[in-house]
Amino acid sequence: MTTADPRRAIPSVSTLLERDDLQPLLERAPRALVVDAVREVLDDARRGGGGAPVPTPDTWFTAVEQALARRLRPSLQPVLNATGVILHTNLGRAPLATVAIDAIRDVAAGYTNLEYDLGVGERGSRYVHCVRLLCELTGAEHALVVNNCAAALVLALNTLALDREAVVSRGELVEIGGSFRVPDIMTRSGARLVEVGTTNRTNVDDYARALNERTGAIVKVHRSNFTVSGFVAEASLEELVVLGEKHAVPVVQDFGSGLMVSLEPFGLGGEHTAADLVRADPALVMMSGDKLLGGPQSGILLGRREIVERLAKNPLARALRVDKLTLAALEATLALYREPARALREIPVLAMLSAPATSVQDRAGRVALDLERAGIPARVVTSEASVGGGAFPTAKIASWAVALDGDATRVEQRLRTGTVPVIARIMDGRVRLDLRSVPPGDDAPLLQAVVAALRERVA
Repeated sequence: MTTADPRRAIPSVSTLLERDDLQPLLERAPRALVVDAVREVLDDARRGGGGAPVPTPDTWFTAVEQALARRLRPSLQPVLNATGVILHTNLGRAPLATVAIDAIRDVAAGYTNLEYDLGVGERGSRYVHCVRLLCELTGAEHALVVNNCAAALVLALNTLALDREAVVSRGELVEIGGSFRVPDIMTRSGARLVEVGTTNRTNVDDYARALNERTGAIVKVHRSNFTVSGFVAEASLEELVVLGEKHAVPVVQDFGSGLMVSLEPFGLGGEHTAADLVRADPALVMMSGDKLLGGPQSGILLGRREIVERLAKNPLARALRVDKLTLAALEATLALYREPARALREIPVLAMLSAPATSVQDRAGRVALDLERAGIPARVVTSEASVGGGAFPTAKIASWAVALDGDATRVEQRLRTGTVPVIARIMDGRVRLDLRSVPPGDDAPLLQAVVAALRERVA
């Protein structure tokens, strides 16, 4: 190291901590965290900081403040979803309606009647909450809410087919993401899987031949994240219900998406609603609360009263139960469906899916114009959004995006690691911000986040 090397002037930890301008940081955060931030900055400076210059006396504070901010930042934090995937599983799926957020706030602030019957003044059951609304909206006899749809499937089969056989089509043994596979989940329930038919063709006779005295349930799984076309056949739910009634075997439908209102008027057809499936009268229909229903993560079981009551008495139900915050958000979301037009307007997922492409284009134009005014080159381009969340796997939704100039890899990384992370996608060598997956109320925060992340001109 030569005498001209600026690293010779790097101060010690104690010297930095005694600086007047760092004292506010010691008041803002625990001393141990500030010390760690100081050490990180000093270590970076000694190593050359990846080519970055050694901080000057005027910039030590900024460097330490930024290092401290990284330590104080929560692991789970809000992000802006500009990918064009509405139900992005990695980003938490459905954003909640305002009424659901208000409901969470109300019950989180104090005590509730979660397991207390106000009418009789005695211990009650958390399983009663949301039941009335679910039955009203779907026509089911009874309902039960657990913590997700996979849990609902495990609980159903553990109750109906423990140490017995569960008959399922080979064409419905799907992988649902994250390397989790439906047959593995079903096996964990204690049921023995019996696969029938082939990958592309399964008829009701295939199920019939597999039934015997060891059969505990017939399972039909909605192929939510892929389609099979060509020389194909599958038994309908109605056919399986008739078969189940004939042999006294309960039929379980894993629905998944949680769709409560038809989206055909918006070009998204071919998907049953929960009420459609309940009308077919299987023993159980299971669906997610955080997909197309637009509520919090949860698993909803709808079906015959006697079956649902058996599930609620299963000790496993306690391990899979939901808390008061989930129930509050789900109930508030379900209440919106009493007026379908209001649900389409106020549930963010439905509002984003049903928004006219022209309105998305107008918003993209305004964002692009404001970015240009801030010195960030941007232009409006056509895009294709998708539903995501294992629903409508082949649907492409007309959309519009803001394309950003510059090195796409660098721009994407800067957006993703900003103070307010913006998650975008790269297409045709440019970063694109698809406005369909951004709620209209987030246009201004999106603009601010992009400007903050790219305030230095990108190259």
